[in-house]
Amino acid sequence: MVMAKRLRLQNRRKFVLFSQNPHQFQPAKGILTANTITITSHLSLIETEQHVYGIGNPRYHSLLQACADEKAVAEGKLVHAHIIQAGFETNILLGNTIVNLYAKCSSLEDARRAFNQMPKTNSVSWTVMIAAYARNGNCEEALKLYSGLHLMGFLPDHVTFVSVLPACANLADLQHGRRIHEQVIKSGLQFNVFVGSALIDMYVKCGSLENARTVFDKMPQRNVITWNAMIAGYAQIGQVDKTLDLFCKMPLRSAVSWNVIIAGFTQTGHNKEALSLFYEMQRTGFQPNQFIFASVLRAFANLAELDRGMKVHEVIIRCGFQSDVFVGSALVDMYCKCGSLDDARKVFDKMSERNVVSWTAMIAGYTQNEDITEALKLFEEMPKRSVVSWNAMIAGIAQNGHFSETLNLFQQMQFSGVKPNPDTFSRILPACANLASIEQGKEIHENIIRSGCQSDVFVASALVDMYGKCGNLDDACRSFKNIPRHNVVSWTVMILAYAMHGYADEALQLFEQMQNSGTNPDSVTFIGVLSACSHVGLVDDGWKYFDLMSQYYHVTPSMAHYACMVDLLGRAGYLYEAQDFIENMPIKPDATIWSSLLGACKIHANIDLGELVANRLFELDPADGAPYVLLSNMYAEAGRWDGIINVRKIMKDRQVKKKPGCSWIELNNQVHSFLVGNESNQ
Repeated sequence: MVMAKRLRLQNRRKFVLFSQNPHQFQPAKGILTANTITITSHLSLIETEQHVYGIGNPRYHSLLQACADEKAVAEGKLVHAHIIQAGFETNILLGNTIVNLYAKCSSLEDARRAFNQMPKTNSVSWTVMIAAYARNGNCEEALKLYSGLHLMGFLPDHVTFVSVLPACANLADLQHGRRIHEQVIKSGLQFNVFVGSALIDMYVKCGSLENARTVFDKMPQRNVITWNAMIAGYAQIGQVDKTLDLFCKMPLRSAVSWNVIIAGFTQTGHNKEALSLFYEMQRTGFQPNQFIFASVLRAFANLAELDRGMKVHEVIIRCGFQSDVFVGSALVDMYCKCGSLDDARKVFDKMSERNVVSWTAMIAGYTQNEDITEALKLFEEMPKRSVVSWNAMIAGIAQNGHFSETLNLFQQMQFSGVKPNPDTFSRILPACANLASIEQGKEIHENIIRSGCQSDVFVASALVDMYGKCGNLDDACRSFKNIPRHNVVSWTVMILAYAMHGYADEALQLFEQMQNSGTNPDSVTFIGVLSACSHVGLVDDGWKYFDLMSQYYHVTPSMAHYACMVDLLGRAGYLYEAQDFIENMPIKPDATIWSSLLGACKIHANIDLGELVANRLFELDPADGAPYVLLSNMYAEAGRWDGIINVRKIMKDRQVKKKPGCSWIELNNQVHSFLVGNESNQ
């Protein structure tokens, strides 16, 4: 046959589908062995059997399934072409199998094209497409298709629900998830163990643990996936007691169960609890896998526990996981975060296989330890630089305060042909904000629009922050209003922008809207709220929000929150109340706290208290010139020339130098810095 000859010339890849007798049909299970036969031979055989099977030849389904299992999209297209050539493309079962093939091969365009060309569809066709989009991250399209399934009059089954609920979970779309839950109940599938597990996972990822627990408690049967989903929910928000209680009640634990709770505790900062569970797991005789080792190493990294981390490294070698790229990357990260760059580099150099994570971990290690030169050198050595590696390098340089270099690196990334993603924009915009580079910020905003990333909540939040810090509150508000779904970050940056510009009423109104929306504020949100109160002297409101933070939202006040309260009391003239507040803090006040009070003493011309506070600052950081200058200025305003002479003598004796003033100017998309007395830019 002409078709068969053409196919033989195009393909020689082999699949196991038959026994030693190729005419004795066996269903394909996607397992390759030494018994192989070319795919073109199968197609030739189908042609000879056409009079027996006709359109229902099971070999087509078997071949397509084999291609799907092996992710062999090119070979699948050959089978698809043969089906079209034979005139069998109208068969709905074959159509569904073809769509499934492309979906499993992550070829969404081909899957959608095949789906759109089907003359007739059924609920299976729609479910396959929903699952394909959800699995490949296009969750909005998955939800649109789910709506389309209903419009076509098809009823979803348990597979449909299990396919669409992860889309709601990934989007954190609680409203849509609840509507689907109602449809699950109407369908009578609420007690299906797989649907129930998907519902729990959806509610957990949408932050609604009460609903997740309600579904969990009502399930007559639970499997290990169900338990893991519920445990992960509690672990990921740091509810240690509830997590451990549920974990102890679990009838059967898998490796995934141990990893879920250990990883969850590590991610929420409960590293000691994570390590205790790891040692308990070992005592029970359970062998850790590569994922558990990676989570444990992350806990050691967070605690900077180098010695115990090295002991686990020895265990990893004995267990034979030292060559695993996942574990190797975690080891590199652990050694870097513990400050042992030499050991990190040894592990990195010995890795037989490295991926983007490995390279990124080592580069991040250098940047975290302020070795930018070595980080850039290793970055240049990368065999292939993906957007992830560019993002890591950009973030590392920005975190070290090299904002101009960060913008230059972003330009190099674009020149190299690598397209920025939402993570890139989220990392580069703060550099513009710190440099107050509004023109470059606007150019990046245009780039964001062209890239279609403007609806990403983190990118949009970074835009709000950038415009706010660059003094353009109107564009900050506009960017905030364009965000389709707000989260704690987007609410917070807008509150901070209002507070920074002195719009206290707007900041506090927005905070009320945030609470009414069901979004819980975090510690950064309260910094914005307290700053807003400070700018306009709302002392009573400041106390109210400070108490609300700790008593209602259980946010432990940090040094920044205490500094805001001192600033609030100081600006309003309550200087001795501010002093009393500082001296009764549960944590030792740092220089920022005392500096805030010293600034207030200057505003209200209280030299006696100012002298006391300045002496505290001299003790904390004798080399910092700022408090000396501030105290000297207070003496000057009061006409105390003897005080000025005394401060200057102390500065001379201690060899304290005043830091020169610095300013920036943006010219031709380049930010130039100028120091007082520096003539290098002339």
